[in-house]
Amino acid sequence: MKRRRLNIGYFVSEGFHSIFSHGLMSFAAVCMIVACLLIMGSFALLATNADKMMGQLEDENVFYAYIDENYTDEQVAALETKVKNLDNVASVEFVTREQAKEEYLAGQTGELYANMPDEVFRDRLVIHVYDLELFSKTVEQVTQLEGVVNYSAEQDLTDAFITIRNVATAVAGVLIAILAAISLFIIANTVRLAAFARREEIAIMKMCGASDGFIRWPFVIEGIILGLFGAVLAFFLQWGIYAGIYEAVMSSSASTIVIPVTFQSIWYWVLGIFALAGAFIGMCGSGFAIRRFLRV
Repeated sequence: MKRRRLNIGYFVSEGFHSIFSHGLMSFAAVCMIVACLLIMGSFALLATNADKMMGQLEDENVFYAYIDENYTDEQVAALETKVKNLDNVASVEFVTREQAKEEYLAGQTGELYANMPDEVFRDRLVIHVYDLELFSKTVEQVTQLEGVVNYSAEQDLTDAFITIRNVATAVAGVLIAILAAISLFIIANTVRLAAFARREEIAIMKMCGASDGFIRWPFVIEGIILGLFGAVLAFFLQWGIYAGIYEAVMSSSASTIVIPVTFQSIWYWVLGIFALAGAFIGMCGSGFAIRRFLRV
C-alpha cells in the first residue's frame, strides 16, 4: 500500500513537472480544450433551453378543428371518434359555438362584443397532442378528415423551436468533433515533446525492467491534469457568459415569451460533463503520444 502511494505521488509530481517544462504547448492545449468545451456547453445550453420551451408548448399543445355547419350530432360524434383514434392525439373535446362565444367574451372587456351573434363562431374540436415533433403531421391528418372545414394552430412557433433544437444539436456535434480532434493533437504533441526530452531516461528505465505502465502513467496524468484544468476554466467562463445572456433576456421584452433555464439549476451537470470530457480528451491524447516511446 505504501509503495502504491509513493507511485501515485511520483506519477502526479512528474506530470506537473512535465506541464511546466513545456509551458507554451501546455497553454495551447488548455486553450483548445477550453474552446472545445465552451462551444459544446453553449450549444448544449441552447438545446436545453429549446427543449424547455418545447416542454412549455407541450403543456398547451393544442389546435382547433372547425366542423362543417351541416353536420348532425351523430356525425360530429363519429368525427370526434376518428380524431381520438389518431396515434398522436392525447385528447379531444367538442366545443359548441355557444361555448366558444362564452369563452371568447370572457377574455374581452366592455360591452362592444356582447351582442355578437352565435353564428360568428363555429362548432369545433379542441385537440391535444402528445409529441410536438409530430404536430404538423397530426394537423394534416385531422384536416384531411371529412367534416373538418378549417383549423387553427400555432404551428410556426412549434416548428421554430424544433428547428432551433435540431440545428443546435447538429452544429454542436460537428464543432465538438473538430475541436476535440485539434485538442487531442495538441495534447499529444505536448506529451510527445516531454517524452522526447526524456527518451534516454525512458530507454534506461525499460532496460532496468520498469513496466510500460510505470513509464506511461506520468504522461497520462499530465494529459488528465491539462484536461481538468481546461474544464474548470471553461466552466467558469461558461457560467459568466450564460449569466450575462440570462440577465439580458430577463430584462428585455423577450422574457414574456422566453424564460431561460437558470444556470444554478444545472451547474453540477455542466461541471461534471466538462470534467469528464476534459479528462477523457487529455487521457486519450497523452496515451496515443507515449506509445511510440515505449517500443524500445
